[in-house]
Amino acid sequence: MKKKIHPFVVFHLFTFSPFHIFTLTFKYKKILLRLFIISILAHQHISIFAQDSSHLRISLLTCTPGEELYSTFGHTAIRVTDSSSVTDNVFNYGTFNFEDPGFYTKFIRGKLLYYLSVENFQDFKYAYQAENRGITEQVLNLTAEEKIALMQALYENIKDQNKYYQYDFFFDNCTTRPRDMLVKYKKNHPGFKPVMPPGTRFRQAIHQYLDKNGKYWSKLGIDLLLGAPTDAVMTTAGSQFLPDNLMKSLDSSNQDHQLVISTTNLYPINQEKYGDSFLTPLVISSFLLFLVIVISFSTNNWAKIFLQGFDGIFFFLTGAMGILLIFMWIGTDHSMTKSNYNLLWAWPLNAISAFFINSKKKWAHAYFGFNAAALIIVLLSWFFLPQQMNNALIPIVLLLVYRSAGKYFRPHRF
Repeated sequence: MKKKIHPFVVFHLFTFSPFHIFTLTFKYKKILLRLFIISILAHQHISIFAQDSSHLRISLLTCTPGEELYSTFGHTAIRVTDSSSVTDNVFNYGTFNFEDPGFYTKFIRGKLLYYLSVENFQDFKYAYQAENRGITEQVLNLTAEEKIALMQALYENIKDQNKYYQYDFFFDNCTTRPRDMLVKYKKNHPGFKPVMPPGTRFRQAIHQYLDKNGKYWSKLGIDLLLGAPTDAVMTTAGSQFLPDNLMKSLDSSNQDHQLVISTTNLYPINQEKYGDSFLTPLVISSFLLFLVIVISFSTNNWAKIFLQGFDGIFFFLTGAMGILLIFMWIGTDHSMTKSNYNLLWAWPLNAISAFFINSKKKWAHAYFGFNAAALIIVLLSWFFLPQQMNNALIPIVLLLVYRSAGKYFRPHRF
């Protein structure tokens, strides 16, 4: 018995005859071709958009010094404004965590990790306004490609595995890091022009800020701790550890290859002029020298008791200072605390001799005599040493000579 062919089957075979299959395939090809063209145009549009950085603005923010010692030299940060995503962020390499376990130990030893943080510009601005610190913005002259590369690098560096670094006040700080980012991602970088007089040394550069802000006691402390490497002559790049120097270097770049499009004072302030304080370290140390000399000529018993107690404390403190300087030299990662010539007068052995002030032992007698003679030589060479010494220490060294000689010769008036 023959099976009948269903009309639908006939229709199905007719519909997918070779001719119709070819026609259908041709239509699909046209559709695929159109989709291919659209995808190419879309890719080109995306590429053009990616290279269009008109919505991006990257600038350097320089903040004026603050009242606290850590803010005495100013601050630098990078601002990234993106109008397409309506974001305005500040990237700050000068962040550290007070809650870090062993914070003070790590800080003293130069092992404290600083890190890159990001915050909204308005929050950044309000924080500096609250401290009455000015902010200057320099919009950087970057191509579309350079802007995008720099922005992507900043967001990459903000990741936990990338944001931490070992801080170095002179060579790796919140100012040198933004400078290095600019140098790395600015193609055909024209270089920086020097902004400080030739031959300027690191110590002289920081003295300018300390003197200007009336921080004479901080200056004394810094001069005690920082050794001979601080008296090295700065290169142009070396001088840019100071925010003001980096800002001036950007503004003074080659006119044909300007690094800055515009400079705006976002928050101008009137810098307060600090009056000269009478109670400077030099005045206090000179008064101490004069007072001890006057008392040493007294024949009263209270004067003898006072001088015995003073000598013990005085020699112990100078010895403790010497121990601290040795620790800062060999026990820390600070590069500038090495080779400290203050050890010529701050002898660690003074801390031991303090317990033998009135000893009649020959070695104690010889020690004080040698100490006095050696310190006289130090004073004669004071202004010729490889390290610039703080002049407020001269009366202290004279006092050491006077009291050491007194222990050696032991006349009544000493």
